[in-house]
Amino acid sequence: MHDYTNTTALVTGASKGLGEAYARELASRGAHLILVARSADALHALADEIRATHAVRVDVIAADLADRRSPQRVLDAVDGLGLDVDLLVNNAGMGAVGPFLGRPLAPNLQSVDVNVTALVGLVHLLGARMVARGHGGIVNIASTAAFQPMPYQASYAATKAFVLSFTEAVAEEVRGTGVRVMAAHPGATATGFFDRTTASMNPRFTDAPADVAVRTLDDFARGRAVSFPGRASQRVGVWASRVLPRTAVTRVTGALNRRLGFRDVSDRDPAAAPGRW
Repeated sequence: MHDYTNTTALVTGASKGLGEAYARELASRGAHLILVARSADALHALADEIRATHAVRVDVIAADLADRRSPQRVLDAVDGLGLDVDLLVNNAGMGAVGPFLGRPLAPNLQSVDVNVTALVGLVHLLGARMVARGHGGIVNIASTAAFQPMPYQASYAATKAFVLSFTEAVAEEVRGTGVRVMAAHPGATATGFFDRTTASMNPRFTDAPADVAVRTLDDFARGRAVSFPGRASQRVGVWASRVLPRTAVTRVTGALNRRLGFRDVSDRDPAAAPGRW
């Protein structure tokens, strides 16, 4: 079993939602933290709470991962702190909801920058150092959306499919180096992702971020190559996508998202940024 005690974990998207849950759970297991997100104020407030509860070091790096220069800036900030990262939790994510051709392009491109470009950059920069040291771990947070196309969440699901493929490939490349790479695939999670839009998820079918964090970290500690930290019912689509024709899966997913109102989604606050967690 992997022991998190006195290791240093860098968590992206740590200011709220699932990232905050990962930070709190890692601290409860004795890990020191480097928290990364856009909002410095939210990060410092969370850091103060964690320090008051757990005997761990907590550092904060404010960075917008939609900026393609951010991975190097995060690395420079880590070096400035004089720390080595033992565990990278690539949790930061965002996505656009609605018809791809009927909604603004910018949120889709930002989703690619956060979910793909920043993740790849941090894995490359921090992962190379882990391999050189002969130990370390990387957990990339993908999604059950990675396993099938999702009409009305087209770019989001595509970015998660990239994370799935990329993580599996890198895990094989570093096998035997002392570095482990795992993909986690949560299902619907109560992160407030749709709060700025008219879309919504039924809370009866969403998992609590704290539960997802516990299961993810348990799976990594057990040495698993992949984690499905949500409830069993959320994995149905994953297994169906492996046996049904992709056209059928796409149509079923599109029909489900239409029933959820994603085809006719609108912004409650048009000036607000697209959903992040």
